[in-house]
Amino acid sequence: MSKRIVYHQYGNPDVLHLDDEIVASPGRDQVLVRNELIGVNPIDWKLVAGFFQRTDPAPFPGTPGWASTGIIEAVGAGVTAFSVGQAVIVDSRARLAVTSGSRAGTFRQYLVVDTRQIVPRPPEVGVEQAAGLPSSAVAGYSMIHHLGVTEDDTVLVHGAAGGVGSAAVQVAVARGARVVGTASPDNHDYLRSLGAHPIDYRADIVNAVRAFGPITASADAVGGAASVSATVALLPLGGRAVTAWGDAHSEAARIPWVAHPNDELHQVATLAARGQLTVRIADILPLADAAAALKRVKAGHNRGKILLRPE
Repeated sequence: MSKRIVYHQYGNPDVLHLDDEIVASPGRDQVLVRNELIGVNPIDWKLVAGFFQRTDPAPFPGTPGWASTGIIEAVGAGVTAFSVGQAVIVDSRARLAVTSGSRAGTFRQYLVVDTRQIVPRPPEVGVEQAAGLPSSAVAGYSMIHHLGVTEDDTVLVHGAAGGVGSAAVQVAVARGARVVGTASPDNHDYLRSLGAHPIDYRADIVNAVRAFGPITASADAVGGAASVSATVALLPLGGRAVTAWGDAHSEAARIPWVAHPNDELHQVATLAARGQLTVRIADILPLADAAAALKRVKAGHNRGKILLRPE
Protein backbone atom coordinates (compact mmCIF):
# COMPACT_ATOMS: atom_id res chain seq x y z
CA MET A 1 0.00 0.00 0.00
CA SER A 2 0.97 3.61 -0.53
CA LYS A 3 -0.15 6.99 0.78
CA ARG A 4 -1.70 9.87 -1.13
CA ILE A 5 -3.53 13.11 -0.40
CA VAL A 6 -7.17 13.13 -1.55
CA TYR A 7 -10.18 15.42 -1.60
CA HIS A 8 -13.78 14.35 -2.22
CA GLN A 9 -15.23 17.81 -2.79
CA TYR A 10 -14.06 21.30 -3.68
CA GLY A 11 -13.24 23.60 -0.82
CA ASN A 12 -10.48 25.14 1.25
CA PRO A 13 -7.32 23.11 1.99
CA ASP A 14 -9.02 21.49 5.01
CA VAL A 15 -10.87 19.15 2.60
CA LEU A 16 -7.56 17.35 2.04
CA HIS A 17 -6.68 14.21 3.96
CA LEU A 18 -4.18 11.37 3.82
CA ASP A 19 -5.47 8.09 2.40
CA ASP A 20 -4.20 4.66 1.38
CA GLU A 21 -4.00 3.44 -2.19
CA ILE A 22 -2.70 0.37 -3.97
CA VAL A 23 0.49 1.04 -5.88
CA ALA A 24 -0.53 0.98 -9.53
CA SER A 25 1.38 -0.69 -12.34
CA PRO A 26 2.44 1.45 -15.29
CA GLY A 27 0.68 0.91 -18.58
CA ARG A 28 2.02 1.40 -22.07
CA ASP A 29 4.30 4.44 -22.35
CA GLN A 30 4.06 4.98 -18.59
CA VAL A 31 6.44 4.71 -15.65
CA LEU A 32 6.00 4.26 -11.91
CA VAL A 33 7.87 6.93 -9.95
CA ARG A 34 8.68 6.78 -6.23
CA ASN A 35 8.46 10.40 -5.21
CA GLU A 36 11.33 11.84 -3.18
CA LEU A 37 10.02 15.40 -2.92
CA ILE A 38 6.85 17.09 -4.16
CA GLY A 39 6.50 20.73 -5.20
CA VAL A 40 3.56 22.83 -3.98
CA ASN A 41 2.33 25.53 -6.35
CA PRO A 42 -0.44 28.18 -6.24
CA ILE A 43 -2.41 26.29 -8.86
CA ASP A 44 -2.85 23.43 -6.38
CA TRP A 45 -5.06 25.29 -3.90
CA LYS A 46 -6.96 26.89 -6.77
CA LEU A 47 -7.79 23.49 -8.25
CA VAL A 48 -8.84 22.15 -4.85
CA ALA A 49 -11.03 25.24 -4.38
CA GLY A 50 -12.79 24.52 -7.67
CA PHE A 51 -11.62 27.58 -9.58
CA PHE A 52 -11.69 25.60 -12.83
CA GLN A 53 -14.59 23.24 -12.18
CA ARG A 54 -16.67 24.57 -15.08
CA THR A 55 -14.00 24.27 -17.74
CA ASP A 56 -11.84 21.52 -16.25
CA PRO A 57 -13.79 19.53 -13.63
CA ALA A 58 -11.77 17.24 -11.40
CA PRO A 59 -12.69 13.58 -10.93
CA PHE A 60 -13.36 12.64 -7.31
CA PRO A 61 -11.59 11.53 -5.27
CA GLY A 62 -8.96 13.92 -6.55
CA THR A 63 -5.29 14.23 -5.72
CA PRO A 64 -3.63 17.63 -6.13
CA GLY A 65 -0.13 18.31 -7.31
CA TRP A 66 1.65 18.84 -10.60
CA ALA A 67 5.30 18.76 -9.58
CA SER A 68 7.65 16.20 -8.07
CA THR A 69 10.94 14.43 -8.47
CA GLY A 70 11.79 10.82 -7.78
CA ILE A 71 13.14 7.49 -8.94
CA ILE A 72 11.59 5.21 -11.56
CA GLU A 73 10.55 1.93 -9.92
CA ALA A 74 8.95 0.25 -12.96
CA VAL A 75 8.39 0.90 -16.65
CA GLY A 76 5.48 -0.06 -18.85
CA ALA A 77 5.40 -1.56 -22.31
CA GLY A 78 6.94 0.54 -25.04
CA VAL A 79 9.14 2.59 -22.71
CA THR A 80 12.67 2.77 -24.10
CA ALA A 81 13.91 6.26 -23.19
CA PHE A 82 13.72 5.68 -19.41
CA SER A 83 14.84 2.85 -17.14
CA VAL A 84 14.33 1.53 -13.63
CA GLY A 85 16.46 3.39 -11.09
CA GLN A 86 16.63 6.57 -13.16
CA ALA A 87 16.02 9.91 -11.42
CA VAL A 88 13.37 12.04 -13.14
CA ILE A 89 11.51 15.33 -12.76
CA VAL A 90 7.72 15.21 -13.09
CA ASP A 91 5.49 17.95 -14.48
CA SER A 92 2.04 16.45 -14.84
CA ARG A 93 0.45 19.52 -16.41
CA ALA A 94 -0.19 17.52 -19.54
CA ARG A 95 -3.21 16.26 -17.54
CA LEU A 96 -2.98 12.79 -19.01
CA ALA A 97 -5.12 10.02 -17.55
CA VAL A 98 -3.34 7.66 -15.17
CA THR A 99 -4.24 4.71 -12.94
CA SER A 100 -8.04 4.54 -12.54
CA GLY A 101 -8.70 7.31 -15.01
CA SER A 102 -7.68 9.92 -12.45
CA ARG A 103 -5.11 12.57 -13.23
CA ALA A 104 -1.51 12.37 -12.25
CA GLY A 105 -1.78 14.27 -8.99
CA THR A 106 1.71 14.27 -7.51
CA PHE A 107 0.74 14.50 -3.80
CA ARG A 108 1.44 10.80 -3.24
CA GLN A 109 4.26 8.37 -2.49
CA TYR A 110 4.09 6.50 -5.80
CA LEU A 111 2.99 8.05 -9.06
CA VAL A 112 2.17 6.58 -12.46
CA VAL A 113 2.82 9.09 -15.24
CA ASP A 114 3.11 9.17 -18.99
CA THR A 115 6.66 9.48 -20.28
CA ARG A 116 5.65 12.80 -21.86
CA GLN A 117 5.30 14.16 -18.33
CA ILE A 118 8.87 13.51 -17.19
CA VAL A 119 12.44 14.44 -18.05
CA PRO A 120 15.70 13.00 -16.71
CA ARG A 121 16.98 14.73 -13.59
CA PRO A 122 20.47 16.03 -14.36
CA PRO A 123 23.08 14.85 -11.83
CA GLU A 124 24.03 18.49 -11.19
CA VAL A 125 20.51 19.28 -9.97
CA GLY A 126 19.75 18.38 -6.35
CA VAL A 127 16.51 16.78 -5.22
CA GLU A 128 15.16 19.97 -3.64
CA GLN A 129 15.90 22.07 -6.71
CA ALA A 130 14.39 19.44 -9.00
CA ALA A 131 11.14 19.36 -7.03
CA GLY A 132 10.88 23.14 -7.22
CA LEU A 133 11.37 23.45 -10.97
CA PRO A 134 8.05 22.21 -12.45
CA SER A 135 5.16 24.62 -12.86
CA SER A 136 6.53 27.94 -11.59
CA ALA A 137 9.98 27.80 -13.15
CA VAL A 138 8.59 26.29 -16.35
CA ALA A 139 6.00 29.09 -16.51
CA GLY A 140 8.75 31.68 -16.08
CA TYR A 141 10.81 30.07 -18.82
CA SER A 142 7.76 29.88 -21.07
CA MET A 143 7.10 33.61 -20.76
CA ILE A 144 10.65 34.55 -21.77
CA HIS A 145 10.67 31.94 -24.54
CA HIS A 146 7.39 33.20 -26.00
CA LEU A 147 8.70 36.77 -25.87
CA GLY A 148 11.72 35.70 -27.90
CA VAL A 149 14.07 37.53 -25.55
CA THR A 150 17.64 38.07 -26.75
CA GLU A 151 20.71 40.00 -25.63
CA ASP A 152 19.30 43.05 -27.40
CA ASP A 153 16.31 43.26 -25.06
CA THR A 154 15.55 45.09 -21.85
CA VAL A 155 12.83 43.17 -20.04
CA LEU A 156 10.44 44.36 -17.33
CA VAL A 157 9.34 41.52 -15.04
CA HIS A 158 6.34 42.19 -12.79
CA GLY A 159 6.43 40.11 -9.59
CA ALA A 160 10.09 39.36 -10.12
CA ALA A 161 10.76 37.81 -6.69
CA GLY A 162 8.05 35.14 -6.88
CA GLY A 163 8.45 31.63 -8.24
CA VAL A 164 7.38 32.47 -11.80
CA GLY A 165 8.92 35.94 -11.85
CA SER A 166 12.31 34.94 -10.45
CA ALA A 167 12.56 32.18 -13.05
CA ALA A 168 11.70 34.67 -15.80
CA VAL A 169 14.42 37.00 -14.51
CA GLN A 170 17.03 34.26 -14.53
CA VAL A 171 16.11 32.97 -17.98
CA ALA A 172 16.22 36.50 -19.42
CA VAL A 173 19.60 37.16 -17.78
CA ALA A 174 20.89 33.84 -19.13
CA ARG A 175 19.93 35.05 -22.61
CA GLY A 176 21.98 38.20 -22.10
CA ALA A 177 19.09 40.63 -21.63
CA ARG A 178 18.99 43.55 -19.20
CA VAL A 179 16.25 43.02 -16.63
CA VAL A 180 14.31 45.36 -14.37
CA GLY A 181 11.93 43.73 -11.91
CA THR A 182 9.22 44.81 -9.48
CA ALA A 183 9.21 43.48 -5.93
CA SER A 184 8.89 44.58 -2.32
CA PRO A 185 11.99 46.32 -0.91
CA ASP A 186 12.92 43.34 1.27
CA ASN A 187 13.39 41.30 -1.91
CA HIS A 188 15.56 43.84 -3.72
CA ASP A 189 18.86 42.27 -2.65
CA TYR A 190 17.58 38.93 -3.93
CA LEU A 191 16.76 40.46 -7.32
CA ARG A 192 20.20 42.06 -7.49
CA SER A 193 21.73 38.64 -6.81
CA LEU A 194 19.85 37.33 -9.86
CA GLY A 195 21.18 40.14 -12.03
CA ALA A 196 18.06 42.33 -12.13
CA HIS A 197 17.57 46.01 -11.28
CA PRO A 198 14.87 46.12 -8.55
CA ILE A 199 11.92 48.52 -8.38
CA ASP A 200 9.42 48.83 -5.53
CA TYR A 201 6.09 47.54 -6.83
CA ARG A 202 4.28 50.00 -4.57
CA ALA A 203 6.03 53.01 -6.11
CA ASP A 204 5.32 54.77 -9.40
CA ILE A 205 6.41 51.88 -11.61
CA VAL A 206 6.18 53.81 -14.87
CA ASN A 207 8.48 56.64 -13.78
CA ALA A 208 10.85 54.26 -11.98
CA VAL A 209 11.27 52.12 -15.09
CA ARG A 210 11.69 55.17 -17.31
CA ALA A 211 14.47 56.34 -15.00
CA PHE A 212 16.15 52.97 -15.54
CA GLY A 213 15.76 53.13 -19.31
CA PRO A 214 13.47 52.05 -22.15
CA ILE A 215 12.18 48.49 -22.21
CA THR A 216 11.48 46.28 -25.20
CA ALA A 217 9.50 43.48 -23.53
CA SER A 218 7.41 42.80 -20.43
CA ALA A 219 6.71 39.56 -18.57
CA ASP A 220 3.86 39.83 -16.06
CA ALA A 221 3.88 37.22 -13.30
CA VAL A 222 1.35 39.18 -11.22
CA GLY A 223 -1.64 40.11 -13.36
CA GLY A 224 -4.10 42.85 -12.55
CA ALA A 225 -4.83 46.36 -13.74
CA ALA A 226 -1.73 48.02 -12.27
CA SER A 227 0.84 45.83 -14.00
CA VAL A 228 -1.05 45.79 -17.29
CA SER A 229 -1.43 49.59 -17.28
CA ALA A 230 2.27 50.05 -16.53
CA THR A 231 3.22 47.67 -19.32
CA VAL A 232 1.01 49.45 -21.85
CA ALA A 233 2.44 52.83 -20.81
CA LEU A 234 6.06 51.69 -21.03
CA LEU A 235 6.23 49.51 -24.12
CA PRO A 236 7.16 51.19 -27.40
CA LEU A 237 5.44 50.48 -30.69
CA GLY A 238 6.37 46.92 -31.57
CA GLY A 239 7.17 45.99 -27.97
CA ARG A 240 6.18 42.55 -26.73
CA ALA A 241 4.23 41.59 -23.63
CA VAL A 242 3.07 38.35 -22.10
CA THR A 243 1.29 37.46 -18.87
CA ALA A 244 0.89 34.23 -16.96
CA TRP A 245 -2.58 35.30 -15.83
CA GLY A 246 -5.92 36.01 -17.44
CA ASP A 247 -6.54 39.52 -16.09
CA ALA A 248 -4.91 41.27 -19.01
CA HIS A 249 -7.64 40.43 -21.53
CA SER A 250 -6.61 41.62 -24.98
CA GLU A 251 -3.89 44.00 -23.83
CA ALA A 252 -1.22 41.30 -23.61
CA ALA A 253 -0.67 37.83 -24.91
CA ARG A 254 -1.55 35.08 -22.47
CA ILE A 255 0.31 31.80 -21.96
CA PRO A 256 -1.92 28.77 -21.40
CA TRP A 257 -1.21 26.85 -18.20
CA VAL A 258 -2.36 23.51 -19.54
CA ALA A 259 -0.47 20.94 -21.60
CA HIS A 260 3.00 22.39 -21.69
CA PRO A 261 5.25 19.97 -23.57
CA ASN A 262 8.11 18.48 -21.59
CA ASP A 263 10.69 20.11 -23.87
CA GLU A 264 10.21 23.28 -21.80
CA LEU A 265 10.82 21.30 -18.61
CA HIS A 266 13.92 19.86 -20.25
CA GLN A 267 15.19 23.36 -21.05
CA VAL A 268 14.55 24.46 -17.45
CA ALA A 269 16.41 21.42 -16.10
CA THR A 270 19.32 22.19 -18.44
CA LEU A 271 19.53 25.79 -17.19
CA ALA A 272 19.46 24.52 -13.60
CA ALA A 273 22.25 22.06 -14.37
CA ARG A 274 24.35 24.93 -15.72
CA GLY A 275 23.75 26.96 -12.57
CA GLN A 276 21.77 29.58 -14.50
CA LEU A 277 18.46 28.89 -12.76
CA THR A 278 17.89 28.24 -9.06
CA VAL A 279 14.77 27.96 -6.94
CA ARG A 280 14.45 29.38 -3.45
CA ILE A 281 13.20 26.75 -1.00
CA ALA A 282 11.17 28.05 1.94
CA ASP A 283 10.30 24.84 3.77
CA ILE A 284 9.92 21.07 3.52
CA LEU A 285 6.89 19.51 5.22
CA PRO A 286 5.69 15.90 5.52
CA LEU A 287 3.10 14.78 2.98
CA ALA A 288 0.51 14.54 5.76
CA ASP A 289 0.78 18.33 6.19
CA ALA A 290 -0.39 19.04 2.63
CA ALA A 291 -3.34 21.12 3.87
CA ALA A 292 -1.02 23.34 5.91
CA ALA A 293 1.27 23.70 2.90
CA LEU A 294 -1.59 24.81 0.65
CA LYS A 295 -2.76 27.31 3.27
CA ARG A 296 0.70 28.87 3.36
CA VAL A 297 0.92 29.05 -0.41
CA LYS A 298 -2.58 30.53 -0.60
CA ALA A 299 -1.67 33.18 1.98
CA GLY A 300 1.37 34.14 -0.08
CA HIS A 301 4.53 35.95 1.00
CA ASN A 302 6.55 32.74 1.29
CA ARG A 303 10.17 33.36 0.45
CA GLY A 304 10.58 30.40 -1.80
CA LYS A 305 8.96 27.12 -2.68
CA ILE A 306 7.27 24.82 -0.16
CA LEU A 307 7.96 21.13 -0.71
CA LEU A 308 6.37 17.96 0.64
CA ARG A 309 8.30 14.85 1.63
CA PRO A 310 6.48 11.52 1.36
CA GLU A 311 6.80 9.53 4.57
